[in-house]
Amino acid sequence: MFGPKYDPGNITDRDLDEATRQSERMLAWIETAQEDLGKVVGTGKGPSGHVGASVDSTGRVLEVTYGSRAMRLPSEDLAEETVTAVREANADAQRQIHDLMREGIPGYDPVEATAELERVLGFDQD
Repeated sequence: MFGPKYDPGNITDRDLDEATRQSERMLAWIETAQEDLGKVVGTGKGPSGHVGASVDSTGRVLEVTYGSRAMRLPSEDLAEETVTAVREANADAQRQIHDLMREGIPGYDPVEATAELERVLGFDQD
């Protein structure tokens, strides 16, 4: 995923010591990062710019706002604008979280981490 790759059949004491140090650094970062992660607020807008949304770091919708012109949109368009604004807000929150993780965890790559998690959980099997 990130960090050094170990051969499970040939792990040395040095490898174990380094893995322990890396784990301790990650745990320390996780403890301090909780506050920063709790402050993440993602924002997004619908294509027309008349609908806005904000979400927290877990994706929970905090607010949806409608400009005065939004009410002139057909209901289907208003619904699409709302969904798009929330999706953009979620993407913005995820970008912020990934940025925090890249700062705190050397070598962290969210795409690689997701692929590795899916591989471990067996999601990559047909």
